[in-house]
Amino acid sequence: MIKNKVVLVTGGAGFIGSNLCESLLNNNNIVKCLDNFATGKRENIEPFLVNPNFTLIEGDIRDLNTCKKAVDNVEIVLHQAALGSVPRSINDPITSNDVNINGFLNMLVAARDAKVKRFVYAASSSTYGDSVNLPKVEEVIGKPLSPYAITKYVNELYADVFYKTYGFESIGLRYFNVYGRRQDPNGAYAAVIPKFTQLLMNLESPTINGDGTNSRDFTYIENVIQMNHLAATTTNPEAIGSVFNTAVGERANLIEMTTLLKEYLKEYNPKVGTVEIIHGPERLGDIPHSLASIEKARRILGYEPSHNLKAGLKEAIEWYWGYFNDVR
Repeated sequence: MIKNKVVLVTGGAGFIGSNLCESLLNNNNIVKCLDNFATGKRENIEPFLVNPNFTLIEGDIRDLNTCKKAVDNVEIVLHQAALGSVPRSINDPITSNDVNINGFLNMLVAARDAKVKRFVYAASSSTYGDSVNLPKVEEVIGKPLSPYAITKYVNELYADVFYKTYGFESIGLRYFNVYGRRQDPNGAYAAVIPKFTQLLMNLESPTINGDGTNSRDFTYIENVIQMNHLAATTTNPEAIGSVFNTAVGERANLIEMTTLLKEYLKEYNPKVGTVEIIHGPERLGDIPHSLASIEKARRILGYEPSHNLKAGLKEAIEWYWGYFNDVR
């Protein structure tokens, strides 16, 4: 675990970022959070604002001076700030490119100049693109299927060049379909698990894109937190400048995932079991199947996922049940 360090979390008010901030504060770190609240939420970090070890910097990674201010006296950067979502990038590739590539480069330059010791960044499983190989192994990728995928791959290329050129220590984590507490169920680009959970709680039918056989390596937030801590603290030279799948190493299709959601939600409201599932058209830019090999992370970082899909969904649903009922 990261302990007694000064850590910057970019995108710290977002779903993953706020969970990282919480974990870092619980381990006696001084935490800086940089966020422009384009997608992050103030409510995610509200409990931390009274903590003397927490500082909020409201700003945009597209501004180099803001990045320089944020990394001042920082030892570790956990870079989560980005515009996620494949559909968003298809609808607006320019903004996705500006944030995800120009913003990323700003953070690399600022962190390098501030002599940050370790830069851990959120990469993406979308980098595997049209590769049909399963499971996905870090060294074998295909061509990107969306502007978002291009931006995340370019991040990896920049990080690699900064390591080889400047000796700047970075590690990329290719996230696979992360879900869990604080993930926003609302908006046009909401992730499938919180969106479906909210609909089913309201006894409304969720719509699966396609026939439901598309599969994903759904990854609970606790596994992602573990990987960030491991990547930030590893002393294994083989890890530096590399990228790692951040996943469970198991996959479920959308029908299986939705069936589990209904099963667990029935414990709170039996009527959920009667809700029908609707099927819509395939979504442009989607990868048909996704399954990660986590052997590299196991071997080099000592990673072992704490939650499979069933365990993760049970915890996530417990949190969402409380959250949705509180905001009603």
